[in-house]
Parts: sequence; structure tokens; C-alpha cells
Amino acid sequence: MPFKTRLQSEIAADLIRDIAGKAPAARTSADSDWRIRANATASAIEGLYQHQAWIVKQIFPQSADDDFLLQHAASRGLTLKPAKAAIGTVVATGAPTTVIQSDLLLKHADGRAYRTTAVTQIAANGTVNIPVVADITGLTSELAAGESLTWQSAPLGIDSKAVSGEIDGAAEIESFSSLLDRLLDIIRRPPAGGNKYDYRRWALEVPGVTAAYVYPIRRGPGTVDVVIVAQDGLPDIALLAAVRAHLEDVRPVTAWNCAVIAPTIKSVPLSIAVTPLVGFTLPQLRPAIEAVATAYFAGLQPGDSFIRAQLLASLVGVHGVADVAITSPASNVAPAANAQIVEWLRMGLLSLVLL
Repeated sequence: MPFKTRLQSEIAADLIRDIAGKAPAARTSADSDWRIRANATASAIEGLYQHQAWIVKQIFPQSADDDFLLQHAASRGLTLKPAKAAIGTVVATGAPTTVIQSDLLLKHADGRAYRTTAVTQIAANGTVNIPVVADITGLTSELAAGESLTWQSAPLGIDSKAVSGEIDGAAEIESFSSLLDRLLDIIRRPPAGGNKYDYRRWALEVPGVTAAYVYPIRRGPGTVDVVIVAQDGLPDIALLAAVRAHLEDVRPVTAWNCAVIAPTIKSVPLSIAVTPLVGFTLPQLRPAIEAVATAYFAGLQPGDSFIRAQLLASLVGVHGVADVAITSPASNVAPAANAQIVEWLRMGLLSLVLL
């Protein structure tokens, strides 16, 4: 039976009752000294009760405040994964053979800055791809290809403007809910010398990894395949290399072949025919149907199949739908999942028509 904390009014009433029992002649009316003392004491006692309730919450990581969650996590060797800066390339133009040093700054019109990370030289065609890293961390540091950048101190022989390649791979600092998930995973599935849960946990320790899926001995004894997903979608080469290096450092020596791969997106276009209930129209139903379909595909892991009956069962429950049918795809969709590729089914274009 849970312990019930008392309210201030209840504690004050008990104190007044005890005073009246010990000293029947004592004055305990609303404006009496005894009543004032009882109310003040009861307030302090209620505060102690509330503090005790707060302390109990800190005992368990699921209910602990953020700073106490950090202490729970630290006892298991876990910390918040730091934010990552976006990396990529910039295409610069200028006179052939001109050398461009590292640590030079380029800026976007909105103020985002990027630094060169290697010494490069302009080729005979007058261009060069320069590796760069963002000056800030987080997803806002990413930049789409084709954006104009300006050299802040252009070297002699270099055009003042450059064009961005794909600059991505950034990540925000890990959320406390994500840290809690990793902590509970260790508590519920303690390290076991290299089982599939260990590999998932090890992959998630790398900043930028938001999900990991493990396929043991798929390529034979001693092999482990780990498919990872990044915060902004598919992982880049740098993140794959970082996870591979980390797994090589912590894996058992008997796991002689560990592959870290990115899933391959396979789009699944949907065609859904609907009979609305009286009073509903197809445009009115579209947001709810689209939300159900999106949620279904969001729950699919790399290598999972699309099962028409599962999605159909959810669509039938949409308010306002009298009848529904999935006309395309005409059957279940099984992704490729082998030693070379692991497909990840994602929802494609949604077509909604009357049944």
C-alpha cells in the first residue's frame, strides 16, 4: 500500500486536536495563538513530506530530474552524447596550382561559417573540392549543395566566392530521454560479452547515431552486421567509420568480422481507396489516413517487410472511414536483406481515391 502524505490542513487539524486533548482549556479558535502555531508547524511538516516525495523520485532513473539522471547514467559509464558539427566539401575556383591552406574561413549569407580542414590545390580545370567543417554544432550547421559561400580572407589566386557541396552529418546534443533509454537498456539487458544487445548499445554510444539494428551471424559464424541510422537520416561515411572504429575497440575478439552499414531506402508508393461515412469527404479524411500510414512506416526497421494487412487494420479504425482497401502495392513488400544490402522501406507518394 503506498504511503499517503498529509496535506497542511490535515496536519494542522491533528495538531489542534492533540492540543485540545492535552489542554482542554486552551483557546484554539481561528485567530488564536495555538491555531497560528499549528498552521505554521503544519506548513513546515507538509514541506518535509513533499521533499521526501521528491527524494524518492530521484531514486529511480525513470522519474529522476535531469541532473540526478546524469548521476544515474554516470554510475554506468554513460554521459550525454555531444553535438556534432556538419562536415562536407566546398567547390572553390581559381588559378590552377594555387594552394589553399587549412583552417581558412568561409561564410554563408545567413552567418553560418565553415573552415577548411586540409591543404588542397586547384586542379588544371580551375576547381578543387575542399573538405570543410562547420564552426557550430547541431543540425543548423548543415548546408545543402549549391549554396554560395564567401571566403573571409581569400588566398591570392582564389575567387572570392565558393559553392557548397553536401555539408551534413550533424547531430544535436543527446536528449535526456535518449540517455534514459540507453541507461534502462543496460539495466534491463546487462552487458553479456558481445550479444546482439551489446552491439546495439555500443553503436548507440557514438555521437550522431540515433538507432542501430543488429543482425548476428547473417554472413556466417563470427560475423555481425550493424545497420545504423543518423539524426538527420542516413549516416554519412564519417559516422560509419566512427561506429566501425568503436566496435572494433569494444567487440569480443571472436567476432572476427563486424560490418557497419547504412540502410538503403526503398520507397513504397501507396494507393488507398476509401469509402467515407456520411458527412465525411475524402479531403477531410486524408490527414488522418496519411498520419496512420506515416506512423506505420515509421515503425518499420531496416529489413522489415511491409504487411498490407497490418496497415489495413489501422486504416479501418480511422474515424469517418466506412470501408477501405489498399490497391497498391497489391501484395506484401519484402525488402532485400543480405550481406550486400539492407533495404529500409519508407512511405512513398500517397494516392487517395474513392472506393
